[in-house]
Amino acid sequence: MPRDIRARFGIRLRNLRRKHGWTQVVLAERLGLDRSYLADVERGKRNISLVNLEIIANGFGLSLSQLFARI
Repeated sequence: MPRDIRARFGIRLRNLRRKHGWTQVVLAERLGLDRSYLADVERGKRNISLVNLEIIANGFGLSLSQLFARI
């Protein structure tokens, strides 16, 4: 498991997206975020903001604690 929290969160985001059967494009449209931004988050290249974390959690129907439960 990667040590960097950004990489671990990226893996979590990718797993959630795939579990729902969504492409990055579909996820971006659902969340109202840019697809390339989300791709960078999945690769652990972005230091994501709290606001965007909340948007992502809501998009998956999760609380913030549930979003981070497996990181």
